[in-house]
Amino acid sequence: MLTKEQIAKRISKELKDRYYVNLGIGIPTLVANYVPEGISVEFQSENGVLGMGPFPFEGEEDADIINAGKQTITILPGGSFFDSAFSFGMIRGQKVDLTILGAMEVSENGDIANWKIPGKMVKGMGGAMDLVASAENIIVAMMHVNKAGESKILKKCSLPLTGVNCVKRVVTELAVLDVTPEGFKLIERAPGVSVEHIVKSTEADLIIDGEIPEMQF
Repeated sequence: MLTKEQIAKRISKELKDRYYVNLGIGIPTLVANYVPEGISVEFQSENGVLGMGPFPFEGEEDADIINAGKQTITILPGGSFFDSAFSFGMIRGQKVDLTILGAMEVSENGDIANWKIPGKMVKGMGGAMDLVASAENIIVAMMHVNKAGESKILKKCSLPLTGVNCVKRVVTELAVLDVTPEGFKLIERAPGVSVEHIVKSTEADLIIDGEIPEMQF
């Protein structure tokens, strides 16, 4: 099974040259550490940052430079800062080519729940609802099962929804899944993980077409 860093490294293969990419809180923020050589990508954070680089080394953090998850970050040459109105204008104006989000649940028709667990205090929904309403290319980085071993890849989400029918691809510690009109399609499996294990760990039905290759990094 993959680590969170390996999930991020696999997702980095989805980056394309000159893409503007929004990184959500959690595993998605790690993608900035794994940009493939030879391409230029602009990472955006909805708190008003464009041009994020990899995470700083210990001892080199600047507490004034943070992402939407309040993590310290680095800024690449040419990076910029702006207010929330400008940031969400960029998001709502569909200037972001790829959005990478974390999630608590994803359903087989592409619904995503990632902002609230009933009964637990939350600070707010953040920018996720604007992102899923505006983005056309959404990849979810998440764990396949929860701490109890229960699937988070579902036929129908049980938690309050962030967005409906919007997720295109999901990358977990077990697999890469595409959301198709017929449901989840298994595209790749983590090294050493069997198709049978993925099926057993998934509440939703999976479309399995032929031999499923292992992920490549």
